[in-house]
Amino acid sequence: MRDLKKQERSALEAVARRFGATWEQGFITVDGKRIAVEITTLKERGTAKANAAKPRLRFDKVVAWLMQRLQVTLANTVPDGTTVVLTVTASIRLASKTAASLEDKIQTVLDRRSPGRDEKCTIHGNRVRIRLVKGKSERAPKLIGFVHNPDSDPLLLLNMTSELLERITAQASRRTPRPAGDRWLVVISARGISCLDAYRYIHSQVRNATGFNRILMVFGDGRVGMLTD
Repeated sequence: MRDLKKQERSALEAVARRFGATWEQGFITVDGKRIAVEITTLKERGTAKANAAKPRLRFDKVVAWLMQRLQVTLANTVPDGTTVVLTVTASIRLASKTAASLEDKIQTVLDRRSPGRDEKCTIHGNRVRIRLVKGKSERAPKLIGFVHNPDSDPLLLLNMTSELLERITAQASRRTPRPAGDRWLVVISARGISCLDAYRYIHSQVRNATGFNRILMVFGDGRVGMLTD
């Protein structure tokens, strides 16, 4: 592991305390087991709101149905290595019509091929944002979608997803010798632990692209949260 910056060293010390472990250059020892550790820091792009509140997400049956349909529809149309990040305000009252309109809108955005540029629109009364993110791994998910309360900031969700996806896939795809055994990733975020649930949801969609046995986040106040069990 390269020489650590002060912030990175503090983050690893927080992880070691969390597990009652010891660490040395590039490794942490937990219950006598030596684990390779990599560390990365999120860029922390700003949001539309100066004091963005905790993201409030919806996971009801309509949301599950919508995301499943979009996953199936986009599986063969989104290029490998590209992820469509989607936010939709709740509640969704016209599920089938909303799904069909979202599919058309997403395809239009894909045809433009403008990564990083957000598309904003309103579909059947629901405010929508779409962003294309180019990852470092062809195993990156084709879609990460959120349905959120109207008072949640969609730009926060888009930025959190872009940051985490870019850092995780970049770290996982590094062409460096990988030691045998478990491999952990520590992610530093200046945001508060109130964002942990949203990060966990993002990770649940990215899981297959990571290559890490465990991913932990160290927040600005020094608290540690796990994205994986």
